[in-house]
Amino acid sequence: QMCDRCQAEYDDPLDRRFHAQPNACPDCGPQPELWMPDGECTARAAAALEEAAAAVSAGDIVAVKGLGGFHLVVDAANEDAVRRLRRLKNREEKPLAMMYPDVTTVRRHCALGPDAERLLTAPEAPIVLLPRLADAAVAPSVAPRNPCLGVMLPYTPLHHLLMRILRRPIVATSGNRSDEPIATDEDEALSRLGEIADRFLVHNRPIARAIDDSVVQLVMGRQQILRRARGFAPLPVSTGRFPCSTLAFGAHLKNTVALAVEREVFLSQHIGDLDTPESMEAFDRTVIDLPRLYDVQPEHVVCDLHPDYASTRRAERAGPPVHHVQHHHAHVLSCMADNELAGSVLGVAWDGTGYGDDGTIWGGEFLRVDGCTFERVAHLRTFTLPGGDVAIREPRRCALALLFERYGSDALGMRDLAPVATFSENDLNLLGRMLERRINAPTTSSVGRLFDAVASLCGIRHIASFEGQAAMELEFAAHSKTGPHAYAYEWHQRAGEPRVLDWGPMLDELLADLRCQVDAGVIAARFHSTMVEAAAELARHESAERIVLTGGCFQNRVLTELLIHKLRDLGMRVYWHQRIPPNDGGIAAGQLLAVAQYKDNKKRDHVSGHTR
Repeated sequence: QMCDRCQAEYDDPLDRRFHAQPNACPDCGPQPELWMPDGECTARAAAALEEAAAAVSAGDIVAVKGLGGFHLVVDAANEDAVRRLRRLKNREEKPLAMMYPDVTTVRRHCALGPDAERLLTAPEAPIVLLPRLADAAVAPSVAPRNPCLGVMLPYTPLHHLLMRILRRPIVATSGNRSDEPIATDEDEALSRLGEIADRFLVHNRPIARAIDDSVVQLVMGRQQILRRARGFAPLPVSTGRFPCSTLAFGAHLKNTVALAVEREVFLSQHIGDLDTPESMEAFDRTVIDLPRLYDVQPEHVVCDLHPDYASTRRAERAGPPVHHVQHHHAHVLSCMADNELAGSVLGVAWDGTGYGDDGTIWGGEFLRVDGCTFERVAHLRTFTLPGGDVAIREPRRCALALLFERYGSDALGMRDLAPVATFSENDLNLLGRMLERRINAPTTSSVGRLFDAVASLCGIRHIASFEGQAAMELEFAAHSKTGPHAYAYEWHQRAGEPRVLDWGPMLDELLADLRCQVDAGVIAARFHSTMVEAAAELARHESAERIVLTGGCFQNRVLTELLIHKLRDLGMRVYWHQRIPPNDGGIAAGQLLAVAQYKDNKKRDHVSGHTR
């Protein structure tokens, strides 16, 4: 309700605020308050901001209500405060986002070129991954062992006012515990964050939809979205005309939902991993909310091929006809949608986990894609994952599996290798039996797990505290080493089957480097070069003209940029993700494109008298 003064402005045709929808003043506009964890209000208006800033300066954790949810805020230079935040939030090592008061302060801590500054100051105000300077006055625990900082600028009036007082960078991470959705309501925040935050800076403007901060990086001088949320979602991506309205349920990790209406795909905000009741509740809300937002009743739904994904199970109970799309096919189609491509492409789909047509775990795929059909022309040599999902959290298991696949039971005695040395004798015997008998040891062709294995072999990371950590740290190790030659590798093929990229010769040479105590960064760089050379050779063999790079492995800037340069030197046209995430956050968009192509083909077949 507007106050008398604002109401008079709104009603007066001669006033410049006549019928101004956001008309408000300090009397009737949003009112900030500072609360204690028990809900007691200790300050209002300007005093609330001053006291909140004083609490941050004193080392306290303050929960700040933003645009799409709460942030947990601490002084970014205070190591004790950052460590305490990590412990209470249950976030061991994953990098924390930072908010800076202005661009000038960012330049004191990060390398900021013109392209990065354009992203940082864009209206979407995303978190931008920037190389940190050696003398950056940032607590080590903000981004441990990471050469980059995730930086954003204030994007709401409350943030601007708070940062004007603080005049220093702060950690501004999502207001949640690890793996939970962001808190949006004051009562919810007190309940879920009451044991984390010392103060709550709130206001009386309700949040209609939970939405995290978007995350972007520069690849080849262009924006690449890694997490599509505030500022970008649900802005549409234009594609070909869709024959029917369709709702895509996405993947299990980094889930997003997508809706196809006429010529446009509306991709939801990042929901996250569907592993907790809270994340499933957020997922269910989005499935209902997105069609309602655009006043559409979906005629079809589409989901992943994996029968155990929570998103797949929900889709199969949704009601309309359900279509299942293979995971890596969806990855390739999502990149095609991102680049507005039609026709045939060679897709390099490299990630951690995806359910294959043969019931194994795919992840190192070369797919010839033409609309709703694909052919698996090549893949990485398979190995097994002892313990299944446990191997994803323990890269040392991936390393042991790689060694066992290449050298058999002799691998269990290679105590001179870092990952093998971390296991007790009992554990090694148990894992050896699992690998030999293939008990609870699924088969995979995953490049993501190959990256994990190499990271462990190099002694970089044996146990991961968050998804993708080992591969990320292997990339960082390779970043400072340029130009080392590739390891050996081989291609094999049986009649009528896809070609197989054999990493065995590479492993032989890599172990020789390790035993000669070659620097881990050099080994990491040689490994990256090997993967680039192998992919380029396959593209030449397939006489590919258009190459699409997709999947979570292509969040790796070193890998992506090396491969783009290599393929361009060979005269090929290369496409990668920019507006749609390369990780599983883009799967839903690809699923929609698969259904559209399928429906379009069915329609053409019907008109021509053919059947499929």
